[in-house]
This record gives sequence, structure tokens and C-alpha cells, in this order.
Amino acid sequence: MKANSWTKYSGFAVIGVSIVTLLVSNAIQAKRPFTDAEAEDQQNMLLAVVAKGDALWHDPVLGTNGLACANCHPDGAATNPHTWPKFQTNLGKVGTLRDMINWCIQIPLEGQTIALDSDEMTALEAYATFTHRGVAISPGKDEQHGAVPVASGPGYPKPTR
Repeated sequence: MKANSWTKYSGFAVIGVSIVTLLVSNAIQAKRPFTDAEAEDQQNMLLAVVAKGDALWHDPVLGTNGLACANCHPDGAATNPHTWPKFQTNLGKVGTLRDMINWCIQIPLEGQTIALDSDEMTALEAYATFTHRGVAISPGKDEQHGAVPVASGPGYPKPTR
């Protein structure tokens, strides 16, 4: 009986050693995921989208009343992309940065919301996030510092619950 038990467990030992050997040999052979040129190309693509977001952020084209995102948020100030998703009182729900961008376009800018998966939304989100690079991600963090958001009033939709 001991011989059968040893045979059974020695098979597991061989399998375990084989797996460890495979993992170690693959780690030694691991290659960088991107070349320096590929990484530079990817960084340049990101910066091009951020530049498009910067242009949109400062252009009143998203609204109908002459305002731009930069009127309330110069250089992406107070957008706090590192705090989303979170409960937002003027949305009346837990929302994303994209939801809030659309709320700002619709209410203060008096414009039409843009598709959440559009190039424009990606650019606006990339710009806001890029201006906060290096800030620790903290979903749900309230960075309004005690401000009382407007819950209703002229031009402000009432939250649905």
C-alpha cells in the first residue's frame, strides 16, 4: 500500500516540478511587450487625443450659448477624473466621468449630449484625465469640499429616482 501511495504522490511531484520548470524558463525568455518605438507611437497617439480634447474643451461648439467646458473648468480644473465613478447629486445616481461630461454639455452649455463611445467623448475624458496625471485614483472621493451642488432650478433637471 505504501508503494502505491508513493507512486501516486511522486506523480504529483513530477507534475509540480515540470510546471515550475516551464514557468521559470518562460520568465527567462519573456520579452518586453512593446519596443521603444511602439511605446513612443502609443504615447504620441494618446497625446494627439489629449490635444483634440483640449481643443474641444476650450471651444464653445459643444453648446449653444457660447460657453465651453473651460468656462467652468479652466485647464480641466475641478473635474477630478480620479474620483469617478461616484454618487453625483445632480445626476441623482452613481455616475461616471462621461455621464458628468454629458450633463455639463446638456445643462450649463445647453447643448446636445454626445455618444458615450464617440471619439469626442474619449478626447474630452482623455484631456480631463491627462490634466490630473499623477493624482492617485480614489473612486467615490468627494472633492467638492463641502460645496452644496444645485439640485434644481432653471435649466437643471430634477433627479429621477
